[in-house]
Amino acid sequence: MKKRNFPIYKIFVYVALITLAISIIVPIAWVFLASLKSQLELVSGNPFDLPAQMLWSNFADAFVKARMGDYLLNTVIVTALSLVILLVVALPASYVLARFDFVGKKFFNGLFMAGLFVNVNYIVLPIFLMLFNADIALGFDFFLNNKFWLSVVYAATALPFTIYLLTGYFKTLPKAYEEAARIDGCGYFKTMLKIMIPMARPSIITVILFQFLAFWNEYVIAFTFMDKENATLAVGVKYLMADAKSQANFGVMYAGLVIVMIPTLILYICVQKKITQGMSIGGMKE
Repeated sequence: MKKRNFPIYKIFVYVALITLAISIIVPIAWVFLASLKSQLELVSGNPFDLPAQMLWSNFADAFVKARMGDYLLNTVIVTALSLVILLVVALPASYVLARFDFVGKKFFNGLFMAGLFVNVNYIVLPIFLMLFNADIALGFDFFLNNKFWLSVVYAATALPFTIYLLTGYFKTLPKAYEEAARIDGCGYFKTMLKIMIPMARPSIITVILFQFLAFWNEYVIAFTFMDKENATLAVGVKYLMADAKSQANFGVMYAGLVIVMIPTLILYICVQKKITQGMSIGGMKE
């Protein structure tokens, strides 16, 4: 039997993947180790040395004294509300755009597609001025420094991409399921809720992961709309870094960074397999 030569291109692929993995894992590991070091070790020691003593107190100081616990709670509330609002609006809109023909369908499709090319950072100031003027008209803060309205803005800015992704997936689902549901007496809403949305679960999980990361790490909108009391983690890290530099306490700063990273890593690990399965299923349907 002839020996098969190992393809050269695979060597380059493996080298690239290994290099990419190292470039991601090493900084994360370094930040975690730095969060457990004393200030003296961070300033004068070798940055890649293991901590002489595990200072878990850095996490306690970051969580309580630096108020990262409050910022974490604010971020959880805003992210959860944003995802709920986004899915409640995007799922019916995507289903209707993908499965029905109606007057104005091309207009709405074009409108959502145009939204994909709008950089959210460019429209933060107009949105802020609109909400600011509304608060002035009301005479009190209602739209600004409000977690619910921040969530509404997050969900609205994420709608174009979400509808684009979900619409593409709904189009791949066979119409036979809807026809069978109608024979069984299901209306349009019940068919969407009981049949089509469960079948689109892989794409929904993908949306949740992508938008969770976007909402969790968002900085510009949160910094513009919220004060320090209602700040999210991304903004809280800014305050933490300023305090850490003024007090020369970098261990607490790195502990705060770890607090920000851990939820996203946990979520990615939990849903990675389901996303891979969903993408492979979508590829086979295509």
